[in-house]
Amino acid sequence: MLPRLDVFGSLPLALKLNHLKLNHLKLNHLKLNTMFFPHLVLGTAQLGLPYGLANKVGQPDQAVAITIIREAWKNGIREFDTAQAYGDSEKVLGKALYELGISSEAKIITKFHPNLDHLNASDMSRALDESLERLRVRSLYGIMLHREEMLSLWNKGLAKILHAFILSGRVEKIGISVYSPDKAIQALNTEGISMVQLPTNIVDRRFENTGVFKLSDEKKKQIYIRSVFLQGLLLMNPEEISDKMSFVRPIIKEIQTISNNIGLSQQEIALGYVKSEMPNAHVVFGAESSEQVKSNIACWRKNIQQNLVDMIKRKFDDIDEVILNPNLWPK
Repeated sequence: MLPRLDVFGSLPLALKLNHLKLNHLKLNHLKLNTMFFPHLVLGTAQLGLPYGLANKVGQPDQAVAITIIREAWKNGIREFDTAQAYGDSEKVLGKALYELGISSEAKIITKFHPNLDHLNASDMSRALDESLERLRVRSLYGIMLHREEMLSLWNKGLAKILHAFILSGRVEKIGISVYSPDKAIQALNTEGISMVQLPTNIVDRRFENTGVFKLSDEKKKQIYIRSVFLQGLLLMNPEEISDKMSFVRPIIKEIQTISNNIGLSQQEIALGYVKSEMPNAHVVFGAESSEQVKSNIACWRKNIQQNLVDMIKRKFDDIDEVILNPNLWPK
């Protein structure tokens, strides 16, 4: 493998030029047959650790990770979501992007580890630099706070620390990952935060009913939706669900019935709903194989009818949080 250009600035000129030429050829190859999907984001938690209730294959190895990212890129996905707390995700993603020759073109968003002292400027700066090193890039499209509780530190010095990262050219945008509507609203109303990641899906009305998406449009801030499949739960068959999660079977049966009646897969319904009702949001999805990437993109291309949207809103209007929040699920 050629040495990394963005780190080893003292390479001989011939090696630098050869490296650039190789990356140019790789990039041109990957751009073939590309249709741009600006609203889709590849989540890479699965690349760093076994993730998701429906995960049957565990953590993909580096070779599989490269095929996943290659497939996403060839199909027009340009944003990649990762985190310092996602095991080896940053390292695996960084190596894959580098070997594919697309590091400088990719829009990478990572998250600070929640265990960091967020008011220690040197610790935060060091953590950011370590992410840049693992990801093999000089700057990030965005970096997020991983817990909504960090909002309490915003006016205690955290805002100043994060703004300094923008001024240094290491980060373009600052964001936060939340799990409650009130914190989403607080984040959207906070100067300096331009991205908010939150969970929503076909059975979760909390953020819709509290006006979060309308507010994000008014504030011209970007929403990133995670948990569109609720860690894979919404794609499962009722009989696949373990006894300790039996309380979700009635909802999954209802989704399956709708799917059978209208002739759309559970996956198509899940993606079609957020595409229809949150048209300005970016949707994060994970994959354990390149085939899953293809499948998600194929489903995204389809649209669902308004009568189905209305049915979903009626049937899943007030679902208990113990179902909506994976942190509350039995271990």
